[in-house]
Amino acid sequence: MVRASIAGTGLYAPEKIVDNAFFNKKYDRDMDTFLREQRNIYHRHFMSEDQATSDLIIPAAEEAMKNAGVTAADINLLIVSTDTPDYISPSTASVVQHKMGLVKAGTFDINTACAGFVTATDIASKYIMADERYENILVTGAYGMSKFFDWSDHKVTSVFADGAGAAVIRRAPVADKGVEYGILASQLYTDGQYHDYMGIYAGGTKTPISEQSVAERRHLLQFVKRIPPETNGIHWPRLTSTILDRVNATVADVKHFFFTQININSIVETMNKLGAPLEKAHNIMDRFGYTGSACIPMAIADAARVHKLKKGDLVMVLGSGGGMSMAAMAIRWSYDT
Repeated sequence: MVRASIAGTGLYAPEKIVDNAFFNKKYDRDMDTFLREQRNIYHRHFMSEDQATSDLIIPAAEEAMKNAGVTAADINLLIVSTDTPDYISPSTASVVQHKMGLVKAGTFDINTACAGFVTATDIASKYIMADERYENILVTGAYGMSKFFDWSDHKVTSVFADGAGAAVIRRAPVADKGVEYGILASQLYTDGQYHDYMGIYAGGTKTPISEQSVAERRHLLQFVKRIPPETNGIHWPRLTSTILDRVNATVADVKHFFFTQININSIVETMNKLGAPLEKAHNIMDRFGYTGSACIPMAIADAARVHKLKKGDLVMVLGSGGGMSMAAMAIRWSYDT
């Protein structure tokens, strides 16, 4: 059976670093204590006024390609996962393709909010499995949510941040001594009743940009209703068990967990329910804040940079985002980082 695997990773965070003290001063309250103790956020990065989402993607993609040993001419397909695109139309992927000179690559965007990178990786793996013409697929997750802030909402502006992560997906190495490498199983899950709880609700066909929608700030990120806080703590363990059952593995077999990086308490709750030590969950929100579609590939790339990932490691990846969409994946890592 042909499998796909991650062959190289990369990440990029904009140069502007904002620490918690900025929000203490801006809102004249102690934001720092909550952010450190309840979100594990100390710093985050914001894009500059002249940067677009495509500009965040390119450095992350270049690092991933370098680490995978490929050039622009080797990329057959580019998938961009983002809910902060350069434009409503055309796709941000077409912008990136042009800027990077990926002349042989077809392109498209997907939007499953913060579950997007895992979803896009799942799509890429299916291309690899189904069609031998696809040899190297560049998958990116990117987030430029600071451009959509309602600065009157301190709960949003202090948590969300900007960044991008990328991975090159190609055929997995052949099985070695009975060990199958690459993406072993995946599962998508959506509970659409939450579609109107959190998002950017103007600019599409439902609510075009107008004086009224702008006055109501619907063109900016809004938390209209509160998604039950236990949601991730319910579904992340459930999806983990589902995936591990399919690959005949146990929680103890998993070397690394990568979760959507929005709430450290949800990660702690999930790891406790699974009976797994917290140190197996690689977290980056302390330095990068919450980077939505980018947070999981950034976390994976960060773990690769510090050589945490070893050939043969079983890795669980769980993403969740607005909509409400979730994606889970088990990967047998195929190279030493």
